This record gives sequence, C-alpha cells and structure tokens, in this order.
Amino acid sequence: MPRYLMTASAQMGPIARSETRADTVRRLIAMMQEAKGRGCELVVFPELALTTFFPRWLIEDEAELDSYYETEMPSAATRPLFDEAARLGIGFYLGYAELVVEGGVKRRFNTSIIVDATGRIVGKYRKVHLPGTAEPLGGRQFEHLEKRYFEPGDLGFPVFRGFGGVMGMAICNDRRWPETYRVMGLQGVEMVMLGYNTPFDHGNNQCMDSLTLFHNHLSMQAGAYQNATWVVGTAKCGNEEGSRMGGQSVIVAPSGEIVAMACTVEDEVITARCDLDMGNTYKTTIFDFARHRRPEHYRLIVERTGAIPPSE
Repeated sequence: MPRYLMTASAQMGPIARSETRADTVRRLIAMMQEAKGRGCELVVFPELALTTFFPRWLIEDEAELDSYYETEMPSAATRPLFDEAARLGIGFYLGYAELVVEGGVKRRFNTSIIVDATGRIVGKYRKVHLPGTAEPLGGRQFEHLEKRYFEPGDLGFPVFRGFGGVMGMAICNDRRWPETYRVMGLQGVEMVMLGYNTPFDHGNNQCMDSLTLFHNHLSMQAGAYQNATWVVGTAKCGNEEGSRMGGQSVIVAPSGEIVAMACTVEDEVITARCDLDMGNTYKTTIFDFARHRRPEHYRLIVERTGAIPPSE
C-alpha cells in the first residue's frame, strides 16, 4: 500500500532588511494556507526564513546582530504560524537563526525545525557545513560571513519519525556534501527537507557562479538518488537588498528526477504527491547498503594512500 505524503515547497522571494517578523510570518501563513488548499500535509520553508540574509554584511553592533536571531521557538512573533498550522492540521519545516545562552556564553546556530500537524516541534537540526569566512574579505559588494555569525551544528544528522515516514533535515551548503545524505540514508531516511539562500556571487568567480543553479540541482538530485530518498529543496530568492539569489525550488524523487520546480523568484508554492515507498525499489536493489556497501575497504584505501595512519 503506497504511503503518499502531499508535500509543498514554499519558496520565498526577497525579505527586505526593514521587514518585520510579523510581515514575514504573514507571508509564511499565506503560503501555508495555499498549500493546505491544495491538499498538502507538509510545507517546507527556506533557510533563515524569518529575516533577510544578514551574513552578507559585517555587523559590529551586537544588539543589531542579536535582532536577527530567535531566542525561543515559538516566539511571540512566530506563534501565529504555529497556531495556524494546528488550526489547518498541516506540518512544516522552518529555518531560522538561533541564539542560546549556555553558561553565560552566547551560542549562535543556523537552525531548522520540523513541526507536526498539531503545532508541536518534533525535530531540530543545526547546520553543519558552514560556508564563507569568519573575517571580511573586502573588495566585494557582499561578504559571506556565516562562519562569523554561526558555529557548526552540534546535533549531527538525526532523523525523525513523522508524517508516516522517516524524515530528515539539512540546510543550504549541507546539500553539497555527500555525507549529509549518507548519514541520514544509513538511518533509513525517506524525505530530506532542505532550505537554502544561495547568492549567485558566492564563488567570486564568473565561471563558477554561472553554474549556481545547475550545481544546486545536481547536488540534491545526486543525494536523492544515491540514498533513495525524497529531497525537498526550498529557496529564498530574487534580488534581496541588491544581492541576487537563485530560486528554482524543487521536489526531487528517490529516482533523482525533479517532479516539481518553481518558475519565479517570488513567493511561490509548488507541490507533489510523494510516495514514501518509492525509495524501497532502490533500497532493495542498487542501493542496498547492507549487501553492496563496503565501508571496510574505504579505510583500507585511505590508509594505503597515507591520508590517515594505519589502524593497529
């Protein structure tokens, strides 16, 4: 019996620096309502969905920097989103900047959560693969200071049971690293939710930057196929404060095929009926890890190349 999950990717157009949380939450609610109207049970929002992409600037005033982070979730500003999800009976993935204080020390993470159809948080993930630099490079219109404003996630790549399947999360640059998908794949993941904010000038190299959208899809399609999982990639896109960001949000099947794609760089909802059993065809044949994967040989090869010391 197929396990169908009606899923939406809710792409966002630009968020201005002056936009309030209330403004942004109203946009998220409108797309959530549209997704529910199309019969969806789950909606995936972007990375840092509550604010403009602030790591593009050097922000030296700590109070200003703190204003971009959430210290609780839900907060007073985001509570309407949770309440509407519970009213509609729809779950969601949300990316945001998280600030926690531990032992009197501020810790900052690029975070996402899964919320079930009752409005309850059932999973949290913190971005592991942070791109960019900790110090400004200078000589460019925009910086990419994620390493300055976030620390690497400390929760690993967990999976969560919900929506009738095994669900996982990743954020933006995580999609480029095969271990992101493989760690979840080894846990039987059936759908990976992935929000991103990807500028066209992140490589500062015209040849590389011209391939931004190609590489975006390439990495998600490869991760989906090689781990027999659905991948829902949702962008924040368009011209945001002068920075051009890529869109083309997609829903990718375990076959690696794109089954739905956004065609604007504005707020746009795309949907697909995702059969969570579709990945079983690949998990029991080509990508049957137990039968075909040979991790013991990987270390042997690396030892022989001298990349790591021989095992005792």
